[in-house]
Amino acid sequence: MMTGITPINPMIPGLGLVPPPPPTEVAVVKEIIHCKSCTLFPQNPNLPPPSTRERPPGCKTVFVGGLPENATEEIIQEVFEQCGDITAIRKSKKNFCHIRFAEEFMVDKAIYLSGYRMRLGSSTDKKDSGRLHVDFAQARDDFYEWECKQRMRAREERHRRKLEEDRLRPPSPPAIMHYSEHEATLLAEKLKDDSKFSEAITVLLSWIERGEVNRRSANQFYSMVQSANSHVRRLMNEKATHEQEMEEAKENFKNALTGILTQFEQIVAVFNASTRQKAWDHFSKAQRKNIDIWRKHSEELRNAQSEQLMGIRREEEMEMSDDENCDSPTKKMRVDESALAAQAYALKEENDSLRWQLDAYRNEVELLKQEKEQLFRTEENLTKDQQLQFLRQTMQGMQQQLLTIQEELNSKKSELEQAKEEQSHTQALLKVLQEQLKGTKDLVETNGHSHEDTNEINVLTVSLVNQDRETNTEKRSQGLKSEKEALLIGIISTFLHVHPFGANIEYLWSYMQQLDSKISANEIEMLLMRLPRMFKQEFTGVGATLEKRWKLCAFEGIKTT
Repeated sequence: MMTGITPINPMIPGLGLVPPPPPTEVAVVKEIIHCKSCTLFPQNPNLPPPSTRERPPGCKTVFVGGLPENATEEIIQEVFEQCGDITAIRKSKKNFCHIRFAEEFMVDKAIYLSGYRMRLGSSTDKKDSGRLHVDFAQARDDFYEWECKQRMRAREERHRRKLEEDRLRPPSPPAIMHYSEHEATLLAEKLKDDSKFSEAITVLLSWIERGEVNRRSANQFYSMVQSANSHVRRLMNEKATHEQEMEEAKENFKNALTGILTQFEQIVAVFNASTRQKAWDHFSKAQRKNIDIWRKHSEELRNAQSEQLMGIRREEEMEMSDDENCDSPTKKMRVDESALAAQAYALKEENDSLRWQLDAYRNEVELLKQEKEQLFRTEENLTKDQQLQFLRQTMQGMQQQLLTIQEELNSKKSELEQAKEEQSHTQALLKVLQEQLKGTKDLVETNGHSHEDTNEINVLTVSLVNQDRETNTEKRSQGLKSEKEALLIGIISTFLHVHPFGANIEYLWSYMQQLDSKISANEIEMLLMRLPRMFKQEFTGVGATLEKRWKLCAFEGIKTT
């Protein structure tokens, strides 16, 4: 916000800006400004300065009126660009324009040109001249940027204040945990520790105030209150030790004070000896004056120390007199009675503490019993769960065995049906062949053929039967459909040849997936079932460990043959 900047002439050659004008009390003398395409003449110094409106906040835009009619945007930019970087020029058809600068202080340099008469070139035409009027303009973009800056400064100020408040704010007390059995046991251990007692007693107080005490937790809280009470004797002992230390410190202070007083007496004796005539005559006047001042000061300090020591001795004498007054028989009886009462009170406290400890031990024993019962119950539940899980596994194994037996029954039934069909087919063929043989025998008898022809006919019938069997077996074993299946059979046969004890379908599928990721376990199993002469399925294990394995049996047929 450069509202207080004095106007300057931006048209000095070489630098582009003139030095600031003299103060406002002295009259400002404006000079003629020469540009490439125009000349600016200052107004009459006797006339009043041109008026301007109130500067809006964040103003970067100026209004320029009174432009010549023939003035172009390039001429306006040439005149005003020496005031600073121009971001936008909006020229109107009515001899005025708006100029927006990059920074706010550039507007003050442009206001300096208000009142100048502008003439284009050396022309005297009325359209080529005009009196400039430069004023602040209210633009929405300027106001928006100013508001953004103000908001940013406000945010920074709020952040700074918050950091300062956080820095000056006292630290919050530590959070107190919620009550639980585990936390209660830890707190009971802390209450027994002298170093952590102050922290633990605040937690115990907050739990009691929150209302955490109930029938279930009463024993634990009672044991914690008892352990808190056990610190009373410790605190009294600490107080006694501190009182003893205070008495020792008083005694040390009194001894040190007497030593200091004796040294003061010696110093005063030295000063008194030096003021006697034997030594006093040999000192100069200034030395005598200093010795006299030192003597008076040391005497004042000695008197103050002696008064303080006398006050301490008076207090001790008063205490001693009180003790002497207590020597009467009645007071002795009172002292004895008070001592006996103190002993009785101490014994009572000790008895109470022992009883409380016994109660605490009983509570701990009850808690341990409850924990043991809970553990026993959990172990029983675990054993029951294990038995149920074992029974479930056995049931699953039996179900799997039943499923495999059903599959085997279905396969046997299909094989029996096929065998029956083959048998019926072979019987029909035998009947046909027998009829043919009868016909051939009749022909032989009639035609008189030799025995060799009958042998040939028998050979033909046997070959026909064998061919029929081979076709039936081929129908059962359904030949390979594609080259891919042949490749798969070769890979599977080599894999199973390496594994003589067989392999389950999941193992085969994991191996084949490394070669072909799209293949599935069902495809492999169907392919193996289609070739019973090459691959056979065996079952191993009992119950839940039942497993189906495939073996290569192609070489067994070769060995038997």
